[in-house]
Amino acid sequence: MTLNIANHPCFNDASRHKFGRIHLPVAPKCNIQCNYCSRKFDCMNENRPGVTSKVLSPQQALYYLDQAMVLSPNIAVVGIAGPGDPFANPDETMETLRLVREKYPEMLLCVATNGLDLLPWIDELARLQVSHVTITINAIDPEVGAEVYAWVRYKKKMYRDIDAARLLIKNQLESLKKLKEAGVTAKVNSIIIPGINDTHVIAVASKVAELGADILNCLPYYNTKETLFENIAEPSVDMVTEIQRATSEFLPQMKHCARCRADAVGIIGEINTEEMMQKLAEAAAMPKNPAESRPYIAVSSIEGVLINQHLGEADRFLVYGLSASGECVLIDSRTAPPAGGGRERWEALADTLNDCRALLVNGAGDSPKKVMTAKGIDVMVLEGVIEEALYGVFNGQDLKHLMKSSQIHACGSSCSGTGGGCG
Repeated sequence: MTLNIANHPCFNDASRHKFGRIHLPVAPKCNIQCNYCSRKFDCMNENRPGVTSKVLSPQQALYYLDQAMVLSPNIAVVGIAGPGDPFANPDETMETLRLVREKYPEMLLCVATNGLDLLPWIDELARLQVSHVTITINAIDPEVGAEVYAWVRYKKKMYRDIDAARLLIKNQLESLKKLKEAGVTAKVNSIIIPGINDTHVIAVASKVAELGADILNCLPYYNTKETLFENIAEPSVDMVTEIQRATSEFLPQMKHCARCRADAVGIIGEINTEEMMQKLAEAAAMPKNPAESRPYIAVSSIEGVLINQHLGEADRFLVYGLSASGECVLIDSRTAPPAGGGRERWEALADTLNDCRALLVNGAGDSPKKVMTAKGIDVMVLEGVIEEALYGVFNGQDLKHLMKSSQIHACGSSCSGTGGGCG
């Protein structure tokens, strides 16, 4: 699989008006405390890191992504950027990335981190083809870093002052070096804080360029109330411009950053739409593991042994569950809505199968797949023995060997997805 990394709107200025991104807010905990950061607020008009309307589980995040792709099909990048740090929440972060990579194999994946706990996960990030990683590095001198960070929590131990900064910087620089050895595109964010590190950012640029960083984002500090730095004024435009000019001698500059929220979605610079935020709230209201409320799997089959029937041709669906002993058992047989009716037919089918997490079919058009996915039902186009496929889905196994190489309709043409069936 080849990913088109040029489509990342944060790393390529030419892409930002065409391709969107979505941040999945699955990482609430943070492992450091920056003196400029507060994550206590949730205002839809406040656009800064650390802010999100909801926190999602990996399964909720995948459901939300499915809805977002319907509303905003230009999304080319899935990122995790908080509202805490992705690797202070490694289980949630990595599971989300795995789920997205499996369902959207051509999607660009990225994470934004402070780098403290990044190092142990770089090998798996590379295996998952996470193509872009951003590390926020505000200092390479521990004395400067001690002014920026209140504390660092690493391997269940608290560090403060210069010890905290020394540890953080060491891990950040080691992680940057390893990312580049793994072939991952790396962006470094440096927050310009007047009187704290504004004269030091050039040294940061020189060092990260030496380690192979691809691009630098010199961000003006954002004044946030109820933080230690609340009385520090934001840097002037002239200060930011001069620092960008000076650091451009070492690295290309990102100058279109919108300081995105942890739940940002769509084109950079545009605010989240009300409809998209409703989908986020809907996802957050679901059980953390949707399988808890959708315990069954539906199958389209002619004779009840093989997955061998196209969705549009089915007149009934077999519904299976998992017994206490782990065996796949037939629960029900449900009549399909009448042919015809277009989208309404598929919405009716989604209601009929509303306790099913997946629908296994031998073929399906784009229209019914979109409707079913939007209703939380994963349409999987497979061929083979029903029992083998069911066992694989229930147990989270790789089903690539059952996936059809072609989704050609049984009667010789691809399905129009109008709901009219084969006739």
